[in-house]
Amino acid sequence: MDVRFQTNPHRRLNPLTGEWVLVSPHRALRPWQGQQEKAFIPEGKPHDPGCYLCRGNVRANGMRNPDYQQTFVFDNDFAALKADSPEMAADDAGLMVAEGESGSCRVVCFSARHDLTLARMATADIARVIDVWVEQFVDLAGRDDIGYVQIFENRGEIMGCSNPHPHGQIWASRTVPNEVAKECDRQTDYLAKTGRPLLLDYLDKELVSGERIVFHNEHFVVLVPFWAVWPFETMLLPRRAVTGLDQLAAGERQALAEAVSVLTIRYDNLFQTSFPYSMGFHQRPTDGSPHPEWVLHAHFYPPLLRSASVKKFMVGYELLAGPQRDITPESAAERLRALPAIHYLDLA
Repeated sequence: MDVRFQTNPHRRLNPLTGEWVLVSPHRALRPWQGQQEKAFIPEGKPHDPGCYLCRGNVRANGMRNPDYQQTFVFDNDFAALKADSPEMAADDAGLMVAEGESGSCRVVCFSARHDLTLARMATADIARVIDVWVEQFVDLAGRDDIGYVQIFENRGEIMGCSNPHPHGQIWASRTVPNEVAKECDRQTDYLAKTGRPLLLDYLDKELVSGERIVFHNEHFVVLVPFWAVWPFETMLLPRRAVTGLDQLAAGERQALAEAVSVLTIRYDNLFQTSFPYSMGFHQRPTDGSPHPEWVLHAHFYPPLLRSASVKKFMVGYELLAGPQRDITPESAAERLRALPAIHYLDLA
């Protein structure tokens, strides 16, 4: 790593969005480091009679879940998007603009077990979840009224997860959301200039350097992006140009499952807690175009900073000016890379 990065404030460009992040590594030397206790994790139970996601239980809308054994998908009872949304008009000056937005929202229960997370699931069971993500993507992408399919998971109460049962969501919208649109534009521009996908060229440089790599196997690489904002943010990238989950071969799906497993286990091991995060896959828009500029990838955005209770908040300068981080991405990757890929509860 360039020694200037280690002690001097600098900013790094995110080529996917065109936005900058301020890095201030010298601030990590401040005397106060906050609380650093471990979180207590009570013993869970495989089935919770009061959980609206557990098999056989009744949900808030009165419907009863089937007696599912592995994964279960249903339309969100409190969906953020609806199939039919009325048209809306802007004012004459174009200063108060609104559009009707239609779409579909689904919930994916990863496991029938109430007491598991991805970090505690077997790799084969994670692979079944990936198969379901593929099926759902193909189903929704085939609809004329869907322009983008967002697969994501909010893990942990502090990330807004309302139920501890292992589950994620899929929101499919008529239009392409803001963050995806930015990534689409930047990847399109890069492909036009170089003839190469942006993220594959970036991955080549990371593999040569190695200092931000957390894990890799035959088909996927987990790394801390050079431009990471969150303390232990990671990105999961394929080694070849696939634009969506639906283009992954069977072996690649298994490799993806292994990468997700190793990463989430190491997250838990970092502070010996059930690690909270928001994660999601960015894939090509579903407008019928091939989108050769696009490379499938996943973002993991965890908020924890120094312990199970010390969190990173976007406040002050970050809300008013731009994101900032203290520990360098290289230091974060080194810590994650050094952790065992066996869950700390199994090591005890």
